[in-house]
Amino acid sequence: MSLLSDLLSTLFNRRLRSEGEADDARDIQTLIADLLSAKGEISGLATASRILSRFAAMDDAGKTGFFTHLADDLGIDPARIRDTLAAFEAEQTQTNYAAFLAAAEPGRQELARRLNRVPGATPRLVAMRQDLLRLIPRKDPRARIDIDFQHLFSSWFNRGFLVLRPISWESPAQVLEKIIAYEAVHAIQSWDDLRRRVQPGDRRCFAFFHPAMPDEPLIFVEIALTRGIPGSVQKLLAEDRSPLAAEDADTAVFYSISNCQAGLAGISFGNSLIKQVAEDLAAELPNIKTFVTLSPIPTLTKWMGEQGIDPARLEPDSLKAAAARFLLTAKRPDGLPYDPVTRFHLGNGAYIHAVHAGADLSPKGMAESAGAMVNYRYDPDTFAENHERYADARDVVASKEVRALAAPVPA
Repeated sequence: MSLLSDLLSTLFNRRLRSEGEADDARDIQTLIADLLSAKGEISGLATASRILSRFAAMDDAGKTGFFTHLADDLGIDPARIRDTLAAFEAEQTQTNYAAFLAAAEPGRQELARRLNRVPGATPRLVAMRQDLLRLIPRKDPRARIDIDFQHLFSSWFNRGFLVLRPISWESPAQVLEKIIAYEAVHAIQSWDDLRRRVQPGDRRCFAFFHPAMPDEPLIFVEIALTRGIPGSVQKLLAEDRSPLAAEDADTAVFYSISNCQAGLAGISFGNSLIKQVAEDLAAELPNIKTFVTLSPIPTLTKWMGEQGIDPARLEPDSLKAAAARFLLTAKRPDGLPYDPVTRFHLGNGAYIHAVHAGADLSPKGMAESAGAMVNYRYDPDTFAENHERYADARDVVASKEVRALAAPVPA
């Protein structure tokens, strides 16, 4: 059935390309209006395909005009919403409820759904949102249309549709190439470097995929199986290290988590990924009892600069203390942690387990955190409690050792 579906999709796409695109004189706004009013499925698919092709061929000015049209002309009608709400309040029938929902939904959401009926449209719509985020500033009134993209993508890419796949040296080359390209934490320098991360028995890599984007990883995590909790990424990734037998490991270290699709920014996958991988590893390797990260602190040196602290003058113990104070006390105006990696892991229910100096001596690690790194620990027994404390009270949960590091030194 899959082969037949692919064949039919290929034939359909060829037919659409041959149906007079070059001779279609309709401008993009007319195409959009025709798509939204189309009753026939075939004519609607042809029009949707042309809209997607036209958009992809536009320069930035054309794409900005397209988004302006979505914002100005395909929004909601407040008067219609008020009228349909009043009718529903007066008589709560199914008809009145449906009329209210139809009025409350902007036309651009239905446009996106109709565009997505075209075979292969989902990655093109993800790319469209990437252009939106790039071209329209967040404070621009037109940026409100991103709420519609997020609403749709949260449904289209929810956990129920995602497929978890292991990435190994035997994975398709096109997928491995994308793992190299999308690695955002510790750059993969070569194919040999990639092999060291996915082939040995004490290494694992997992990625989420979506059926509509089967060769495009959405997010992936790299894992080292170790004895004990490591405090140096260079040692973890050393070329000359001796691999450990998986059955001898007691710890799974999530040392790199990379989101792959800029057009899916803000659509959360990491929480589900880490928890699913932890469950799978625990089932495969009962000897694994500890699940931790070895994470960067990407805004540490920026914060130290704001505090008048020169990281170059700090000894390791002083750097660890400064990092601990930063992780526990530095907050945004909304009360959430200053550091984005901290927000991510604490929001998932992890807690701050340990802080390390001299842990990432790469140019990036030195520039962003003066070489400091942190372990966030994922304990299945405290997931829910930690998450609730963070969500309800903005509590930063940390071990006694980290809290002691952050405490002021008595005079």
